Amino acid sequence: MASPPQGISTVAPAAAVGRPASPSLWLSVFTLWQREIQGFYRQRSRVIGSLSTPLLFWFVLGSGFGSSLQTSNETYAQFFFPGAVTLAVLFTSIFANISIIEDRREGFLLSVLVAPAPRLALALGKILGATTIGAFQGLLLLPPAPLAGVALSPGAFPAVFAMVLLMAFGLTALGFYFAWRLDSVQGFHSIMNVVLMPMWLLSGGVFPVDGSSGWIRWAMTVNPLTYGVTGLRRLLGAGVSASDPSMAVCWAVTAGFGIAALAFAWRQAARPAARNLS
Repeated sequence: MASPPQGISTVAPAAAVGRPASPSLWLSVFTLWQREIQGFYRQRSRVIGSLSTPLLFWFVLGSGFGSSLQTSNETYAQFFFPGAVTLAVLFTSIFANISIIEDRREGFLLSVLVAPAPRLALALGKILGATTIGAFQGLLLLPPAPLAGVALSPGAFPAVFAMVLLMAFGLTALGFYFAWRLDSVQGFHSIMNVVLMPMWLLSGGVFPVDGSSGWIRWAMTVNPLTYGVTGLRRLLGAGVSASDPSMAVCWAVTAGFGIAALAFAWRQAARPAARNLS
């Protein structure tokens, strides 16, 4: 039998023998999602920290201000409750994205990057895993709502869950974008204190938009998290003013923020960087 010409390989491509050239996108997403869920809840300190801090803020601020910052017919504890739920989601997204920096140091990120899976699977898997955790942590704060005078009707729960999920998705995708660019946990925390914490402080969850100074009101208007907090306040019946955006605007801006943050995160993950392979 004549040998094949020089330079021609006799090995058939994977597709020719019935094997896919790359794993399923959604299988890769599910695997990374599952790893995020398991990794988070195995570390009890992260679970306790993401829940205890918002509860502490809510208890101290709500009890401390009492009715001194009463808005319309509600106490400050009622007003601050949607902000506390958002804070739980925010802290969870910060803690979850630290795993990107840890995975780079431990070499796991290298094995994911060289695998025949698209970068979109990496971004979606990490983001959806942290989103699930953040939404669940935020919903764990709903049972104490009656203590703040917030009555959540069962019919509003699906909409509340959807709003919390959208906020968690947007915050997690934004945190992913910054975590992918950084090499140290200390640097990531510094960036989060400059970006995510001011977003929460200027979201209308700590003080109302009405009565704020001109530049603060402008910053709160352009802050996408403001619309998530306002939508959550409407759904929880925690009280809104006539100048607050409508529910349709809250849904549109919160969903748009999540899509834009995912696009930035995906683009950042798709860029080749030497530090990702170190």
